[in-house]
Amino acid sequence: MTGQLTPDQARAPKTKTSGEAFHVSGWDNWLSGLIARHPMQWIRLGNFETKIARDAIEDIKIEKPVFVAGLARSGSTILLETLARHQDAATHRYRDYPPVFTPYFWNKFVDLAPKGKEVAVERTHADGINITPESPEAFEEMIWMAFFRHLHDVNESNVLDGQISNPAFEQFYRDHIRKLIHIRGGKRYISKANYLVTRMEYLLSIFPDARFVLPVRDPLWHIASLAKQHDLFCKGEQNNPRAIAHMQRVGHYEFGLDRRPINTGDAHASRQIMKHWKDGEEIAGWAHYWSDLHHYIADRLTVNKALKDATLVVRYEDFIADPANQLHRLFNHVDLPDAEPIINEVAPTIHAPTYYRPKFNDDEIDLIREVTAIAARRFGY
Repeated sequence: MTGQLTPDQARAPKTKTSGEAFHVSGWDNWLSGLIARHPMQWIRLGNFETKIARDAIEDIKIEKPVFVAGLARSGSTILLETLARHQDAATHRYRDYPPVFTPYFWNKFVDLAPKGKEVAVERTHADGINITPESPEAFEEMIWMAFFRHLHDVNESNVLDGQISNPAFEQFYRDHIRKLIHIRGGKRYISKANYLVTRMEYLLSIFPDARFVLPVRDPLWHIASLAKQHDLFCKGEQNNPRAIAHMQRVGHYEFGLDRRPINTGDAHASRQIMKHWKDGEEIAGWAHYWSDLHHYIADRLTVNKALKDATLVVRYEDFIADPANQLHRLFNHVDLPDAEPIINEVAPTIHAPTYYRPKFNDDEIDLIREVTAIAARRFGY
């Protein structure tokens, strides 16, 4: 799935080379490193910011927040971008990084800074999606990692279920969302964070009216995209140590030299996936990872009726084949009205990816189909 941010941005992309795409400036590296090394101080600073912003945010209610989650490369970015076009939407943007913990202070500073001409560039993923500092993006993972330090430990369950309680996080998170709603001038918080897939029940306990959007994709094509991205990120990070640190600080472990699978509560499965990758069995590792994660998702939707009712599963192939109807389903599910102009603008831009095709041999295709078959059938494949 691909798409454009605006017609002007789409007409004026600036392509980067692999090395440039993974370049992290000295300023970003210094400040993001400072934040990563001292998360508790930044939590305190965020709480202080909330006190300063109290008059501006005290009447803001968090109603039906929207969370787009799922395994990377399933179409989550275009879903976020489409939802972010709505006048009521409030999202994180690229401009919010690095000081994600203090959006109120930082955005006031950014608004005062001199503005240069913004030129859209293709994002690091090299997938045809062009971005500017105003583009929506996923950055809240930095906050989750500050409060839950185990979330990317492959030897420990990364699941946060409905029984979890962390009052300090929950208050900080609510205040953070209210500040973003105020800053963006919207009414509804929209988030894309792939790792939320194992936290949906916790989120539902915090926000009982939350809406979840869960993109899924045929495992053969999905794994082809994942493998392509991993190879791209590994090559880009090899001579860019700052890029590796950046990925770790923002909680982006899907690809690259520090790739880690989500532990869905089965440490043995996570270790086996890591072993496949360590032994050079890339396709086997991806296939078992796809199967494990999608079994977990299907299980949770089966046993938790409230979660099922709050979740819209969007199959990538259905989205490509009939984008207008799928976008209607999307906006209806999240309860964002008057979306017809957005649908009419976005639907014609949706098409199957043209920048790669699976290059698996027959044995690899058979392996993927065999390992993922049962989980795939649970989503209609």
